Amino acid sequence: MALSAVLRPGHVCLRVLDLDAAIVHYRDRLGLQETDRDEQGRVYFKGWDEQDWFSVVLREADSPGMDYLGFRVLNEDHLARYEEALRAFGCQVERIPAGELRHCGERVRFDSPTGHWFELYASKDCKGNGLGRLNPNPWPEGLKGMQPSRFDHCLIYGDDLDGTVRLFREVLAFDLTEQIMEGDLMVGAFLTCSNKAHDIAIIRHPEKGRFHHASFLLGTWEEVLRAADLISMHDISLDIGPTRHGITRGRTIYFFDPSGNRNEVFCGDYTWYPDHQPITWTTDQLGRAIFFHDRKLNENFLSVVT
Repeated sequence: MALSAVLRPGHVCLRVLDLDAAIVHYRDRLGLQETDRDEQGRVYFKGWDEQDWFSVVLREADSPGMDYLGFRVLNEDHLARYEEALRAFGCQVERIPAGELRHCGERVRFDSPTGHWFELYASKDCKGNGLGRLNPNPWPEGLKGMQPSRFDHCLIYGDDLDGTVRLFREVLAFDLTEQIMEGDLMVGAFLTCSNKAHDIAIIRHPEKGRFHHASFLLGTWEEVLRAADLISMHDISLDIGPTRHGITRGRTIYFFDPSGNRNEVFCGDYTWYPDHQPITWTTDQLGRAIFFHDRKLNENFLSVVT
């Protein structure tokens, strides 16, 4: 049984400046599997071990960034309940018809106090991982690039952190796993709807609606180091890493797609249960919290957003 009726991050729609270059990056370098294209020119991808038809959607635009982040919910009844609760909270809410994103059922799209757009959905076609459900192999042959198993989470930046944290905790029943505090002011929040260390993270920022990164899961530290090799081999713009976070304990590397959207591949975190208490980091230890090895802040990592 799910810990919340919101099951997991299900998809992210990213804007890119050059779709052809982005396809090479996400398919051949990052190693997602292309699963479809639509009449709007959008391209769909998934991690190799994801069952749903897609988890990343790219569309060409004049500026990079995130259009919206979608979460899968348990069923249609919960979708309707959340829609009502989101309206009561004061969100702008609209129903997106089934099929507007290929292979996806109806979606409930809503805004947030930080200016980001999110959506919920209850059904999506199953693509599978190519291994079948009977006596499967542990992984499929022919994987490309960094070979992430799934899209894992996003980090977003915005002004009304408190309001968006309230939205996720009070309406969507997410748990707060970790927080960054400057005295009594929360400057960062890490939230989960599952038993992961986080399914979404939010940092206080003067501008609304900014996007920091989309993150993809690898299996081991050795795979993170292999990702670093591929970044160098293909002259991908490196942000920082390989390194370890204090927050969430993730072992990680960050880099940019050709449009300037930041990606992360990582492994490792911890298991969260709803009876756990949140972990608190203070801003005087922020260097250690973000980059546990160097224990120093990196201004580009903190300030470069799309």
